[in-house]
Amino acid sequence: MALTAINAYIFLGPELGKKLDALNNIRKKFKGAEETVFYIGENPVNIIADIIQNISLFSDTRIIIIKNAELVKKKDEAELIASCIKNLDAGTALVLLSDEIKLAAGLEDACLKAGMPKTNHQIFYEMFENEKSEWVRQFFRRSNYSIEQDCIDTILELVENNTDALRRECARLIHFAGAAGQKNSLSPGEAEKWLSHNREESAFTLFSRIASCDLSKALESLGAMLAAKQSAQSILAGLAWCFRKLCDYLSLLETGDSYQPDSFELKKIGLSSPKAKSDYAMAARHYNMESAEACLALTAEYDMLLRSPAAIMENILMDRYILKIIRSAANKRL
Repeated sequence: MALTAINAYIFLGPELGKKLDALNNIRKKFKGAEETVFYIGENPVNIIADIIQNISLFSDTRIIIIKNAELVKKKDEAELIASCIKNLDAGTALVLLSDEIKLAAGLEDACLKAGMPKTNHQIFYEMFENEKSEWVRQFFRRSNYSIEQDCIDTILELVENNTDALRRECARLIHFAGAAGQKNSLSPGEAEKWLSHNREESAFTLFSRIASCDLSKALESLGAMLAAKQSAQSILAGLAWCFRKLCDYLSLLETGDSYQPDSFELKKIGLSSPKAKSDYAMAARHYNMESAEACLALTAEYDMLLRSPAAIMENILMDRYILKIIRSAANKRL
């Protein structure tokens, strides 16, 4: 097994699919390795360091993954992780993961000074809109399915903006289509039906509950995502995208009291599927431009709070955030 002198890695950014591919490459390199995952905020850094420095009794090779690495901000904690990297044995890979595009400067500098190769520090950004469309088209083409742009637009509206979620949901669509006897093509209506009925909780399903001001369902959706270890920052990023889209939708409605945007205008702002149109029409009944912008400001505020020492109360902070978002709708001036 050919291993580099120091097998330490920093993988950053919101593009989960490419980040997962990079992690899987390490798994191939350390085939059969014992794998351990830690979460900063749940596991103390000194405990993590002790485990890294101890030799495993069960395997010659180990992969140790540290998630939420952006929360390592204290100098002594950064130096502790750097010390682990400097003394990392050849059979151990240490991977620091974050959905953010940068870690605390002290941690990144300490890792590099400890001997981590610069090439092992990678940032995975989200794809541009045209890249996402082509990615979906190629995915279906490899399974001998033709797919129209309207269907691609529907998929992109209903699936989170990363290749991991797209790969998973597109594979499920192909499975459902094959089971239904549709071997070569897929319509937008069919894609929406299967995705809506079978999708996992995401920022989009949470926004759907927020749009209808259903507090109990919104908290239930949020709880399911946090229990599945979705990062609070990624949830807030998804909701910020939804509220910006709501502002675009409300701008169209400002043409007049009885004005209803047509399909072409909705498509221009990225709303094509009936489900998306329904969600934003419902949200527009509860939020005006002022309250939608207040929700964006509130989302940014809680994003900052989650990067502070208060982040250890993540679940409580996120519950409060949802409550304030729903209350913002109740304050809409009629």
